[in-house]
Amino acid sequence: MNNYGKRAENASLESIGLTNLGNCFWNLTPSELVEDAIVNGEGILTDTGALAIETGEFTGRSPQDRFIVCDAKTEEAVWWGDINKKFEADKFAALYNRMKAYLNGRDLYVRDAYACADDDYRLNIRVATEKPWSNMFANNMFLRPTDEEIKNFTPEWHIVCAPDFMAVPEIDGTRQHNFAIINFTEKMIIIGGTGYTGEIKKGIFSVLNFVLPHEKNVLSMHCSANVGKEGDTAVFFGLSGTGKTTLSSDENRRLIGDDEHGWSENGIFNFEGGCYAKTIDLSAEKEPQIYKAIKFGAILENIGFKDGSSTPDYSNSDITQNTRVSYPIHHIDNIMVPSKGGIPKNIFFLTADAFGVLPPISKLTPGQAMYHFISGYTAKVAGTEAGVTEPQTVFSACFGAPFLPLHPTKYAEMLGKKMEENDVNVWLVNTGWSGGEYGVGERISLKFTRAMITSALEGKLNDVDYTNHEIFGLAMPSECPNVPTDILNPKNTWEDKNGYDEKANHLANQFNKNFEQFADNASEDILAAAPTAKAIV
Repeated sequence: MNNYGKRAENASLESIGLTNLGNCFWNLTPSELVEDAIVNGEGILTDTGALAIETGEFTGRSPQDRFIVCDAKTEEAVWWGDINKKFEADKFAALYNRMKAYLNGRDLYVRDAYACADDDYRLNIRVATEKPWSNMFANNMFLRPTDEEIKNFTPEWHIVCAPDFMAVPEIDGTRQHNFAIINFTEKMIIIGGTGYTGEIKKGIFSVLNFVLPHEKNVLSMHCSANVGKEGDTAVFFGLSGTGKTTLSSDENRRLIGDDEHGWSENGIFNFEGGCYAKTIDLSAEKEPQIYKAIKFGAILENIGFKDGSSTPDYSNSDITQNTRVSYPIHHIDNIMVPSKGGIPKNIFFLTADAFGVLPPISKLTPGQAMYHFISGYTAKVAGTEAGVTEPQTVFSACFGAPFLPLHPTKYAEMLGKKMEENDVNVWLVNTGWSGGEYGVGERISLKFTRAMITSALEGKLNDVDYTNHEIFGLAMPSECPNVPTDILNPKNTWEDKNGYDEKANHLANQFNKNFEQFADNASEDILAAAPTAKAIV
């Protein structure tokens, strides 16, 4: 085996059965990986300095093709079902054997990295990838050991990622040719048939969502987080497209991280060493920090270009609406080093309500906070997916159900306890539509959303009057600095008041229907937080 780059003296892939490889490139620099991607014809350099690549057939995660090996360690602990699908241990071994045979004689890129900025929970990871840009993604998104740490690096988990290796469902037991499979006993993730880089990062997120709550009593969270000038920590929960990355990237606050965090008895810590932001319709005016972060060392995925140039066209969605950029967190100027903060004082639940029903900001009672956390609501809008022609409700427990190996109530109980112990303010923020549903109303101005969040963080909403939403019971402020008063109650923004009531009832019924699956495990306070809706015939 040939080896290029820095590595520990005894480092090899033989412990996971990878032998007879071609060249093995260890811990290459971003410059070297960019060069290999370009030479291989797998990427181009944009005029921003970022590497632009296409991930091929898959431009997003494939949740139906993500599996967990069912064995003695996971059989009783994992929340099995549509999200966590069982994969037999012997099938995993057989598929991995075929994967190893495929990799014989091929070059691999190997990356030593780790997750969790808190050393008490550090998880060492060795990533072996078929593509240089997959390896560069791992370098961007995971935490980067020092050269001295690499000399003595011992991995706890391995990831093997081979986008060009296709499974055969009839032989391998997969659903189709692509797969991402987590084996908690072998401490390994194997990914094949898909080049979408997000499978790498979300694989380790799923691992931490099992290990930290189940074994370490640490709450794992799908959220962003930042710290104010006074040292106050804020956390932002939300599904993709609701503004986690955008709203946590605030020039007046230091960023801890944009997507994945743990909450221990000491405070918040980032799992990652980078950011993975959507770029559709990105502009310097709306999102200056993200825009400036797209420079050499960043990877742009599935974007379009302005005609005849290497200038990214962020409005182009010809390949996908899910255009992305990954970059190391130090591309953001104002960050926490290390990526840790104290106990949060404010928690924001972000939802992009495409029905135009929910208030742009509301303060939640403890019962409401738990209800909305377990619900994890946002909405898909027309055009984002094939067949979606009008707004559709999306409920994802704990704002991250696809990545939760344990039952959602486990995470909810942990969050509820922490909120109670630390007297945290919890806010529901609608970053979606006002004045009507998608296609009729308008998206709530990012400037107004930032102003509302800033006011909440600075305590300027503590002493204003509140009124309760007549269906959802949410406490809506009567005024907010730098925000038009008439948008604070969403019904005021609709010309057709009856139409608003009808849509609000529709959404309330969707909430109640979704929550039926959790009702048996919910307290009276949580159940009382449900919206009161009339049945729609």
